[in-house]
Amino acid sequence: MKAYTEMTKEELQTEFDQLQAEYRKFQAMQLSLNMARGKPCKEQLDLSMGMMDILNSSSDLCCEDGTDCRNYGVLDGIWECKVLMGAMMENDPENIIVYGNSSLNVMYDTVARAWSHGIMGNTPWCKLPEVKWLCPVPGYDRHFGITEYFGIKMIPVPMSPTGPDMDMVEKLVAEDESIKGIWCVPKYSNPQGYSYSDETVRRFARLKPAAKDFRIFWDNAYGVHHLYDDHQDNLIEILAECQRAGNPDMVYKFASTSKITFPGSGIAALATSANNLKDIKEQLKHQTIGHDKVNQLRHVRYFKNLDGIKAHMRKQADIIRPKFECVEDTFETELGGLGIGTWTKPNGGYFISFDSLPGCAREIVDKAKKAGVTLTGAGATWPYHRDPQDSNIRIAPTYPPLDDLKIAAKLFTVCVKMVSAEHLLQLDATKEK
Repeated sequence: MKAYTEMTKEELQTEFDQLQAEYRKFQAMQLSLNMARGKPCKEQLDLSMGMMDILNSSSDLCCEDGTDCRNYGVLDGIWECKVLMGAMMENDPENIIVYGNSSLNVMYDTVARAWSHGIMGNTPWCKLPEVKWLCPVPGYDRHFGITEYFGIKMIPVPMSPTGPDMDMVEKLVAEDESIKGIWCVPKYSNPQGYSYSDETVRRFARLKPAAKDFRIFWDNAYGVHHLYDDHQDNLIEILAECQRAGNPDMVYKFASTSKITFPGSGIAALATSANNLKDIKEQLKHQTIGHDKVNQLRHVRYFKNLDGIKAHMRKQADIIRPKFECVEDTFETELGGLGIGTWTKPNGGYFISFDSLPGCAREIVDKAKKAGVTLTGAGATWPYHRDPQDSNIRIAPTYPPLDDLKIAAKLFTVCVKMVSAEHLLQLDATKEK
């Protein structure tokens, strides 16, 4: 089939009529499928069930240093868990704090602390006339939700396959002292699945921000989430690079086991410089006496080391790889060559990013929902939910069973074609007027 943009008005109308008939067949199926969030499926969660048997009432719940994990104490996490998370994050255990179950919670707390009390003696952000933040787009909606909640002005920065537009980042942070941070998902980014190039990481490490309290929020959520053994993306370690560049305090690096074990009861960690750690612990000691050490010990006893995590993640990949390939193959079969959409083909992570013709994303998502498939809301991947092109849609393939996903992917392509054809017909009608 030729590209939609090359079709005559009559050909487009015929195509649209046929698509409407196909769409009505999907509606008659009374589907109820949800692809709105990047959630692990049941089979992925089942992989971690052995963790539930690692500790029981007869287990020794003491650490190697004698710490009783049932009791109070150990503000920054047990040593064995810091070693495990450090191996996963490629950081020295001395530079890590182990928290509770959610890295998003840690990021929120980190912004809140800077807002109310400042960073390393600098003016609390709440006392400044304006605070701004750089947001690579498309990006992670929950990141944007944090900064929006605090009333921080968000500035979109275009993403490319090598990472954010670093010319723009370097210029903005050097010129504007009110810019205090940037959200980064540097490996298998949400939603595009891009990984930052070596040059991008090095340019981040060598930033010269006007604000002394500027921080890079480096959310390495998908650091071990590869889909393939034989082609994996690699990332330069940012803290070491910042140390070499003379900017040791510029990064907060986050990670968790949320999509490795159980999202509701994993462990999260932050890696950063000694100066930042001292600043954070000063606040943290007023917030908690320590996080869930029993859960930390459970993870250590289950995985043992980084090799244990890698072996576990290969099993995860075997489950979700066919789902990514199903979506990608369906898109290629149904939309390839039509000129009405592009999509990413990531080597890891949890998402595929789809870009429709400008002005079509919201209608595509709405059509899919009316036929029983719930997608991430159009605009969610932009600050304030304002996608200026109304084109980006985040596809989350992991949660539905494969058979359901095949139906959902096919329906999505029908919606894309139907909305695109209608959009082009309307443009033709406008031109004729």
